[in-house]
Amino acid sequence: MGRTPCCEKGHTNKGAWAREEDERLIAYIQAHGQGCWRSLPKAAGLLRCGKSCRLRWINYLRPDVKRGNFTDEEDDLIIKLHSRLSNKWSKIASRLPGRTDNEIKNHWNTHLKRKLLSKGIDPITHRPINEHVSSTIVLREDTKTSDELTCINQNNAEGEKSPELNLELRISLPS
Repeated sequence: MGRTPCCEKGHTNKGAWAREEDERLIAYIQAHGQGCWRSLPKAAGLLRCGKSCRLRWINYLRPDVKRGNFTDEEDDLIIKLHSRLSNKWSKIASRLPGRTDNEIKNHWNTHLKRKLLSKGIDPITHRPINEHVSSTIVLREDTKTSDELTCINQNNAEGEKSPELNLELRISLPS
């Protein structure tokens, strides 16, 4: 059972694409549209699998794909969108015309994370990194009620409480 293979493994090219292959793929898509990626390679005369053709087209050959370095405005927008959407690269790419989700993800991982860290900003939370306060948090029972737990930062000199967590834990045995 299972899905049938998209192509015969022995008769497909792997690795870098040749200029001739790119030209064939572009010509076919311009003449016939994208259509079904599983049948496209054979129809276009390519010895590639459909997934490889789809990714090549989407990430490199589409006419609307922007080439070159990211602008400062694009960097700022990616950082802003990442703070709201996290690693949802497709959603971020939908707001940056001409940039692919893969390209944005690679740019984030190779450049923007380092840029934020060098400015003292955590790339995950997008908040300033405070090196003096440990992120170790201890949960302990509040003395007022046993049902509520409060978070207290171990290294907080004044012992101030952070906002209470109102948690209700119930364990029931299967019947």
